[in-house]
Amino acid sequence: MSGLPKGNVLFITLDQWRGDCLSAMGHPVLKTPILDQLAADGVLFANHYTQASPCGPARASLYTGMYLQNHRSGRNGVPLDARHTNVALEARKAGYEPVLFGYTDTAPDPRGRDPQDPAFESYEGVLPGMAEQLRLTDDLGPWLADLKQKGRNVPDVRDSHLDVYAPVADYPGMAERGPSFSPPAYPAEDSHAAFMTGEAIRYLKARRDQPWFVHLSYWHPHPPYIVPEPYNSRYDPADIPPPRRAESLAEEAAQHPFTAWRMGRLRNRYWTMETCPTDMTDAELAQLRATYYGMINEVEDNLGRLIDWLKETGQYDNTLIVLTSDHGEQMGDHWMVGKETYYDESFHIPLILRDPRASTGQGRKVEAFTETIDVMPTILDWIGVDVPRQCDGHSLAPWLNGETPAGWRDAVHWEYDFRDLVNQAPEQAMGLVSDECHLATIRDNEYKYVHFAAQPPLFFDLARDPDQLVNRAEDPEYAPLVLRYAQKLLSWRLQHDERTLTHMHVGKGVFERADARRMV
Repeated sequence: MSGLPKGNVLFITLDQWRGDCLSAMGHPVLKTPILDQLAADGVLFANHYTQASPCGPARASLYTGMYLQNHRSGRNGVPLDARHTNVALEARKAGYEPVLFGYTDTAPDPRGRDPQDPAFESYEGVLPGMAEQLRLTDDLGPWLADLKQKGRNVPDVRDSHLDVYAPVADYPGMAERGPSFSPPAYPAEDSHAAFMTGEAIRYLKARRDQPWFVHLSYWHPHPPYIVPEPYNSRYDPADIPPPRRAESLAEEAAQHPFTAWRMGRLRNRYWTMETCPTDMTDAELAQLRATYYGMINEVEDNLGRLIDWLKETGQYDNTLIVLTSDHGEQMGDHWMVGKETYYDESFHIPLILRDPRASTGQGRKVEAFTETIDVMPTILDWIGVDVPRQCDGHSLAPWLNGETPAGWRDAVHWEYDFRDLVNQAPEQAMGLVSDECHLATIRDNEYKYVHFAAQPPLFFDLARDPDQLVNRAEDPEYAPLVLRYAQKLLSWRLQHDERTLTHMHVGKGVFERADARRMV
């Protein structure tokens, strides 16, 4: 692809957006016409999974193309090793200046820098190589300033920045539909997503005919679970499918010691919700899910503004569009909200790629397993930059061109590091040391195996138990399968250990072998 003319790159992420939340994926309630049309113009990857959770580790894998076992930025705030390159640094080799609207949650490497450096005041650093055009971190500063300039009600800086999401008091219907039904005080045209989209369009207008690389990193549908009118009432809670979970919280918690600990951690207010998620009534949970769907639509409509602008200016057909998420969301499944667990809902995420140069794959829905580590190699492939050896993923270009690559992976893999370096909560609760607070998962179409560093494993028969409610790890009938999948997981980890120099041999010069790895 290196000989092709340079085009634009639009790299879009939504935060905490689960993979089944697209009408193109057959969702029974949620309608996403704009994203469905983008998928029809490109390729939808139906079995796409992130490699880690929460935000920081997931994005480290997305930006570096590396499994967590190699980049090792396992928690929000754990530094990303400065020796690793990333999609932004590599794009600069092709003459792009990648610009950021939003955030990357990249904790900087502190080695060789003074601990008092202001960069270490927050874990929400910016990915090296990204130029900050609009930085929207947890403090929401630029957006709050925009609201204030427009005369909107903005919380005092001495109060929590999340106060901007305070629901309208005594909103009609809130008593019946639950606290997440009430909208915030600001209107939809002034939302976080609307502000960021407007700033992105303003930037692109100034680019004229110059090629660009924009990373648009939206915060929603990340909590707090609240959305402006009319999105708060778009979906009727009566139409919302019930959560997939055990009969009781106690039964769910009994699945594993880690699960029991995690369930206990949920017994507090989650973000701005007035009700503990595990104490919600069925009606409150149905509305929470309805609100979540409305949040997706609110961001989707703003993306539609940008896509319409690209089409009006003739840039749609010269722009690679990558649309995905960092991780998923439980949304009441398994009695949980959030994403810090081993369940599929936290790791299955959307991926839509629209390559204007590839017409043969247009409208394709790929059922093969793909992973977030494949995104960086795909972008670099498209702009004509060699994929660094550090990348564990593979370019998805063949799928975009209507091909089916030989030897493609037949399973997906993810990890979750649940250590708490500062407070030691899981360590103390479960009698572990920090390096033991880790799990790794292998999942294919038939079975799912979860290995814990210092606790018993989990094993699920997906054909008999698609909701993963029954742990078969101690069932004698499944013992041969548990052994086989433990071996498969070990083999996978051995094949994907850090490989920067493993293809080289020194002696009478330097010998390099390029074909040392398989596409697994």
